[in-house]
Amino acid sequence: MEWLIIGGGIHGVHIAARLLGETGVAPGRLRIVDPGDRLLERWRICADTIGMTRLRSPSVHHLDLNPRSLSYFASRRHRRRRENKPFAGVYDRPSLALFNAHSDHVLKTFGLPDLHIQDRATEGSVDSDGVEITLSSGRKIATRNVVLAVGGGEQPEWPNWASRNVSGVHHVFDPSFDGWPSTTETVAVLGGGLSAAQTALRLKSEGHRVHMVSRHALREHRFDSAPGWLGPKYMVGFNRENDLARRRAIITEARHRGSVPPGVRLALCGAAARNQIYWHVGGVEALDRQSDDLVLRLKTDEVLHVDRVLLATGFSALRPGGSVVETLIASASLPCASCGYPIVDTQLRWHPRIRVSGPLAELELGPVARNIAGARRAGDRLVGVA
Repeated sequence: MEWLIIGGGIHGVHIAARLLGETGVAPGRLRIVDPGDRLLERWRICADTIGMTRLRSPSVHHLDLNPRSLSYFASRRHRRRRENKPFAGVYDRPSLALFNAHSDHVLKTFGLPDLHIQDRATEGSVDSDGVEITLSSGRKIATRNVVLAVGGGEQPEWPNWASRNVSGVHHVFDPSFDGWPSTTETVAVLGGGLSAAQTALRLKSEGHRVHMVSRHALREHRFDSAPGWLGPKYMVGFNRENDLARRRAIITEARHRGSVPPGVRLALCGAAARNQIYWHVGGVEALDRQSDDLVLRLKTDEVLHVDRVLLATGFSALRPGGSVVETLIASASLPCASCGYPIVDTQLRWHPRIRVSGPLAELELGPVARNIAGARRAGDRLVGVA
């Protein structure tokens, strides 16, 4: 094996397409390891769960090689299907249906489903010939190069006050999530960002009584970080910063966590004005179950009685990747910053045989590393040394 990509999400799929389409790597020399039934499964499940209808990113951020590919695809699709509003706003944000259809087109174009190994990478070791990856099935794969394209999708962030043992409390991004109400209920959605907003709006559309609880007032930002991070405007200064702790602080400050774009803010405010969604600003003091009710006690002294609590509090900031990353670190003494994340070179090499993308690349790629733009930027770096 020449290339083994661990992770079949947005990053893994885009990098596979780049390696096959731009570097001459033969399909027989590349595989993608991911535990999902199909590639992009976690992306689709998370997007469907929260009721996403449109992406936050612009039309040039997608999984194909040509930045205009999604626009060309939409034109052909529109002629066939007359899809209503495939793009929205001045940045042409695509509908989820369009983005997913185009992603399926990319998968088919490059034959990626045939390269998918449905399994989980659990251990890794490095020697002079390359890398050996052990899968949960016990299978071992020897490869010259590994790309760690793992995301944080299996690390939902649970607040300290929320117990996993209390019935009726669920995190919408838990891999085993099965907590969507099947009958009309009163539901508290915890979180102040886009995922929480989309979850609340979906619940509202299905006729539920919705309380949205956030530690802060509604924040509006068009993107999850300023557009200047997509080019040299901010990245020049970021790249000049040699202190990795300072880089981490810059990334944290630059991300617009807990924010929503203008259209979602308008929908939320409209629903609140019509008493379809009740907005509560204040942290949670405690959560208890009393008979059939869940009781949320807020730090503002408000008390909410609800049937169900859905956490939309994002993902853990801890380094993702689990045991396969940990064993690779131990095997090759891979360097990590104080935050636990990889120290890589400008080509995203953590080791001559190991490259990274997604969250693992953010100390090099900056605040956009985790999103679709980050996948494209990682692809640019990786194909330059493949």
